[in-house]
Amino acid sequence: MSKNIVRVSLGARAYDIVIGQGILSQAGAHLSPLLASKKLCVVTDETVAKLYLVKFMKALEEAGLNTCPPIILPAGESTKSFKQLQYIIDKSLSYKLDRKSTLVALGGGVIGDITGFAAAILMRGVGFVQIPTTLLSQVDSSVGGKTGINTAGGKNLVGAFYHPKLVLADTDVLKTLPERELKAGYAEILKYALVNNPAFFDWLELNGKALLDGNAALQKYAIDASCRAKTALVEADEDEQKDIRALLNLGHSFGHALETLGGYDGRLLHGEAVGIGTLLAYEFSLQRGLCPSGDVERLRQHFLKTDMITEPPFAVSAQDMLARMQSDKKNRDGQITLILSRGIGKAFVAPHISETDLLAFLQTKFLDKENIKRYGQ
Repeated sequence: MSKNIVRVSLGARAYDIVIGQGILSQAGAHLSPLLASKKLCVVTDETVAKLYLVKFMKALEEAGLNTCPPIILPAGESTKSFKQLQYIIDKSLSYKLDRKSTLVALGGGVIGDITGFAAAILMRGVGFVQIPTTLLSQVDSSVGGKTGINTAGGKNLVGAFYHPKLVLADTDVLKTLPERELKAGYAEILKYALVNNPAFFDWLELNGKALLDGNAALQKYAIDASCRAKTALVEADEDEQKDIRALLNLGHSFGHALETLGGYDGRLLHGEAVGIGTLLAYEFSLQRGLCPSGDVERLRQHFLKTDMITEPPFAVSAQDMLARMQSDKKNRDGQITLILSRGIGKAFVAPHISETDLLAFLQTKFLDKENIKRYGQ
């Protein structure tokens, strides 16, 4: 299978996304011409290290790159923390990395986010490369330069815009992903269709199930289409000042609230939360008379056809959801801002959402605090 290249055109910060099979073993050859220095450090997690680290390090060494001992972090969303960020910084400094050195993120969205943030603040900016190993990171988090960590106050509230010098997406690694991880990534693919590409949604209705069943050609097509969709919005609004890139947050306000309430303990993956949040955004849009009921039903049916989860695996109160959504970073002037929809492919930014209206909607979806106590959940 040939390789696809998507160019992210951002002037001096431009970079390529290379998509295809067998890229991991060729990583050194791809990286070597782009690096200011041959010295680099790989950051990964325990799960990915067992699967790909030896192969990846061999590819780097064969290209003559000077690799430090890899930094291996625990797997899971809870790794996106100040503690693990400090660990990356301390290890990098102990290896005597300099400003021309590079941090390489080998892993999913968690590793990409925290490594990118470390690269952004280490000596005010060192090189950064993304090697995404999950479907979600290949179609979304590795592209666009958003980096960061989570805090007790919410998800991604501390971070920076910091673009990689290169993204290498090897579709072969998807063969080792659990079905649950594939579905989590698929939620982000679905998002691109729902934002502004109804024809892509038509394609997903026909091909989504086969994609999730492992069809490599369909996976490559969807990754390419998703990266191109995100690239177009990032190029038009790199730092979210024009209400263009913000459309990519469809489903995220609801989803981030669910993730935070779940404590990042693995019961709810980021993509699963985004999927649930996207369905909630469509249902809230319907309740407000913005979205045709037929489009909401098409989305519900697609969730059923692809066996996507539609509710969190733990009890959540409407009041707690609202409280978390009140601290979302997309809010403006102390008022809640959501990405809503006028139909499939017609997302828009909706500022000044009434908290009373939002709470009333949430109460139709989640128990109130008293019922949670009463039923012992």
